Amino acid sequence: MSFKKINLIQTLQKSLAEEGYIRPTPIQNRAIPIILSGKDLLGCAQTGTGKTAAFALPILQILSNKKEGAPRRRTIRSLILTPTRELAVQIGDSFTAYGKHTGLKNVVVFGGVKQRLQTDRLKAGVDILVATPGRLLDLMEQNYIILNHLELFVLDEADRMLDMGFINDVKKIISKLPSKRQSLFFSATMPDEIVKLAKTILVNPVKIEITPESPTVEAIKQSLYYVARPDKKNLLIHLLKDPAIVSALVFTRTKHGADIVAKVLNKANILSEAIHGNKSQNARQRALNNFKEKKTRVLVATDIAARGIDIDELSHVINYEIPNIPETYVHRIGRTGRAGLGGVAISFCDGEERAFLKDINKLIAIPIPLIEDHPYVSDAAAIVNPKPSSNKDKQPNNKPRSSSGKPRQAKGGSRTEKSRSEKSSASEKPRGERSSASEKPKSIKSGTTEKSRNDRSGASEKSKSWRKNKWAREIKSNRGKS
Repeated sequence: MSFKKINLIQTLQKSLAEEGYIRPTPIQNRAIPIILSGKDLLGCAQTGTGKTAAFALPILQILSNKKEGAPRRRTIRSLILTPTRELAVQIGDSFTAYGKHTGLKNVVVFGGVKQRLQTDRLKAGVDILVATPGRLLDLMEQNYIILNHLELFVLDEADRMLDMGFINDVKKIISKLPSKRQSLFFSATMPDEIVKLAKTILVNPVKIEITPESPTVEAIKQSLYYVARPDKKNLLIHLLKDPAIVSALVFTRTKHGADIVAKVLNKANILSEAIHGNKSQNARQRALNNFKEKKTRVLVATDIAARGIDIDELSHVINYEIPNIPETYVHRIGRTGRAGLGGVAISFCDGEERAFLKDINKLIAIPIPLIEDHPYVSDAAAIVNPKPSSNKDKQPNNKPRSSSGKPRQAKGGSRTEKSRSEKSSASEKPRGERSSASEKPKSIKSGTTEKSRNDRSGASEKSKSWRKNKWAREIKSNRGKS
């Protein structure tokens, strides 16, 4: 099906043709007619499905059709709320590209930069506003942004909003929106809290759920390397020596970890840059542009920063650290399988990450192929954690317990503990064994007593002999003196 068959206006079709888009993706094919009909939408779609165009195109068409009746001064008629700066810029670029023949104006606002340039653009008038939560609230408090004329509201990447702790900010923003509006809600996953949030925003929504055309496990060549944590950097350098890895997006869990990996790679003469929330907006955009233009071979990123990365023909994704959320794994490797293209996803797994790997295998319903032919194989990482033993296998705990129920700690094998242990072991033996066991300590005690008596007797005789000799010497000495 082409874009002509989903009733897009001529100006939008012209822009799409200029951008090289011929037919809509499944989410565009399903979402665009629903949005054009004026209904609220709940969309669950993974990364790389064409979600941005799915809401941008119908918004541009709705606002274009209502342009004649709009107030003379431009007012904000559509708000797109998104979690990261990179994603906001990407969405803004999409509105600019698709809407260049509509006469509609969009502005992107986000934190991390001075607000002067953004506020100047707002003062000039805007139809479509793309914003991150923090900067939007700041500008609303300063009365630079007024949403009284809002007609369409889009909450994008709702699950990432939750992960980043923006839910309270989102709720504040929603409370200030006009009650009469059309709302579109998009999320890659649907945890309970996101479902609850959607119910407070949407009215009788149409729900659509889209999965990629080809399953992740089929579209992307995956591989797994068991490696000890200290050897991960060495394995990464080893793999990047392969010229077949033209470009690689390396994922770490933390910002600090991303900086360390980029530093290690640059020291090994592998051009790399890190991108995460602690970097300035200019630094992040520069690193992203360098990677897209192939000036940098490796981009090291955290999951949050990577949400705004839209790169065509990315050859490799490397999970330097296994994500603790299985869906995140799918989003990560989806970066290299855009629009049905194939790619390669490599994952490093240490011993502490085995539980995360198990959850991922369960989600994708197939084990990730294991690569054992590499110089940093870790047997410890490959060991599967043993299952807890059943009650039948458990041995009784005969350790004495305190009044709190906790086992008492023996202090250096004290007499008290030893005697208790001896009594306990004796009481568990048959009667015949108990009598022999009870006789044994007596014989030891008897032998010890006899020995000590003999020792004392010998010591007494020596003392008497020494005193007798001393007395004889004194007599002899006195005789000599006289």
